[in-house]
Parts: sequence; structure tokens; C-alpha cells
Amino acid sequence: VDTLLDNGIRGQPMRDGHNKVYKSFSDVIEGKEGRFRETLLGKRVDYSGRSVIVVGPLLSLHQCGLPREIAIELFQTFVIRGLIRQDVASNTGIAKSKIREKEPIVWEILQEIMQGHPVLLNRAPTLHRLGIQAFQPILVEGRAICLHPLVCKGFNADFDGDQMAVHVPLSLEAQAEARLLMFSHMNLLSPAIGDPISVPTQDYAYG
Repeated sequence: VDTLLDNGIRGQPMRDGHNKVYKSFSDVIEGKEGRFRETLLGKRVDYSGRSVIVVGPLLSLHQCGLPREIAIELFQTFVIRGLIRQDVASNTGIAKSKIREKEPIVWEILQEIMQGHPVLLNRAPTLHRLGIQAFQPILVEGRAICLHPLVCKGFNADFDGDQMAVHVPLSLEAQAEARLLMFSHMNLLSPAIGDPISVPTQDYAYG
């Protein structure tokens, strides 16, 4: 019974024929990968993605670079609608197959959709208002999200392997709020003390 509840509580843990430690009930529920933190407290969100951030030296302050793989997944519903509206596909199944085959028309429609649709970037832990900001997405090669170095201080981010989450605001109200209140070039001052928060840091400071 002890082994079933907490293997190893009485000294050496019990092992199977392949010398692997038996997994007890406490192993299943405790820790970051345990049932509580991983499944019950964790959340899965549609229209979102996550990747490592790298510096984008050619970006404007209000822009972020989205990898093609993430962008096509985030905006897939919009691209499918665009393919059907332009009579490129007659139904959802054909539209999805064209997206899988990565036909040139897919990227053209995606570019058109992204021009008028802001995305939200968030870096955990979100300790103040500037921990989540809106950006105009542009397509980039590779698998990393590109970020302008001047917005790093608001996120408390650097480029040593930090990850950020990207979310797509769906409703017109959410998109309007992102444009009016959350765009990075409209949040240049600290909300706490009023000092400039868009100051040279990271690669920008090194020249």
C-alpha cells in the first residue's frame, strides 16, 4: 500500500524487472507535470501560439514578426473564409487542403488579413499593464517571434531564450481596444511613475 501511495517513503523505492521505479499515486499528482498543475489548473486557449523571441532589427515599434507556421495556424479560419469568398475553394475541406499544400494564394490572403488585424503579445509573469501589448503582425521566416528591442523593458524581456505567447483578438470590440489602448507605440511611458519605458536596452544598447 505504501508503494502504491508514495513509492520510496520507506527508503529505497520499489522497481520493476527493467529496474525502473514504480510510479506511485503521489508522483501522478505532485509537481509541475502533475495532474493538478498540468491538467486541472492549466488552460488551453484557441487562436493562440507560443515561441521564443528574437530581435527584429528591421521592425517598426508597433510591429512584430510572426513565423509563417504560427501565423497560418492563428489565422486559419480567416484564410479559409477568404479562399471561399474568392472562389478559390468551394468548401472548407478544399480550403484546408490548399492551406496544407501552402499554395501561393494562401500567403497572399494571409498577408491581406494580417494587415488589418492586430495581435496581442504577452510575456509571463504579467505583473503590470505593459506585460501584454498589441502589435501589427508581419510574416517572417524561421520559427521565432521577432520583437523590436525598444519594447523589451515593458515586458521585462531579453533575447536569451525568453518565450512569449501570441493571441488573436476576435471581436471588433477587442480589435478596437487593442488599436486604441494596447498598441506598443501608444504605451511609451510607465503607467506607474510616468518615466519613458521605451529606452534602449538589449542589442539596441550595444549598437
